[in-house]
Amino acid sequence: MVMEPNGYVRSPRLDATFAALADPTRRAILARLAKGEASVTDLAEPFAMSQPAISKHLKVLERAGLISRGRDAQRRPRRLEARALRDATQWLENYRQFWEAQFGRLDALLHHLQTGGPGTSKSGLKTKSLKSKSKKSVTKP
Repeated sequence: MVMEPNGYVRSPRLDATFAALADPTRRAILARLAKGEASVTDLAEPFAMSQPAISKHLKVLERAGLISRGRDAQRRPRRLEARALRDATQWLENYRQFWEAQFGRLDALLHHLQTGGPGTSKSGLKTKSLKSKSKKSVTKP
């Protein structure tokens, strides 16, 4: 891991995971492997691409640690590896928590405005500022 100037921690493993997940074919392969291990032929079947093209996708997934290659006699089935996905999920969890807090604050503000909390009118405008502005515009003779 490399620490960047703004506090962001760079992780080549995490970068490889998100790069691998960026492709819809690779995401479909992972979805298939979530059901159980499969051979390259099995994985290539639903796609309109050559077996070498599927093999390239599998290499990207292997380098990212998302899948592994087993050995079953003459077959070399691929299987899903959960650790890289867990690491990506943990990284995303920090942002989920951030956005939940932001939406919580927005919900509280909307509730405050809708219920006419202290210092607001039913329209959601601050009543104190409206009164002070109206007093300033009225001049006494």
